[in-house]
Amino acid sequence: MLYVINGEDVPNSLEKRLVSRPAHLKRIKALQNEGRLILAGPYPVIDSFDPGPAGFSGSLIVAEFVSLEAAHTWAKADPYVISGVFAKITVKPFRKVLPE
Repeated sequence: MLYVINGEDVPNSLEKRLVSRPAHLKRIKALQNEGRLILAGPYPVIDSFDPGPAGFSGSLIVAEFVSLEAAHTWAKADPYVISGVFAKITVKPFRKVLPE
């Protein structure tokens, strides 16, 4: 089943994000290589593809896991969680309808 992982950043998280980003991307690319990743990306603080020093307010991942518990376990081990980038993570089941 698909699950949405939504991470909400702590204020002024950009420096922590930059330090943890390589490890964070490595885990997401592993999901992609396994064919389990639907989409992933950050929420820019401002209306810009590259928000520069304004940074990001969080991130979204939609991926396939065997269970809600497995998705929670994966999310809690993310470098952004461990390094304190995310103040909060939410994991929910997701049913993709479109595009087909």
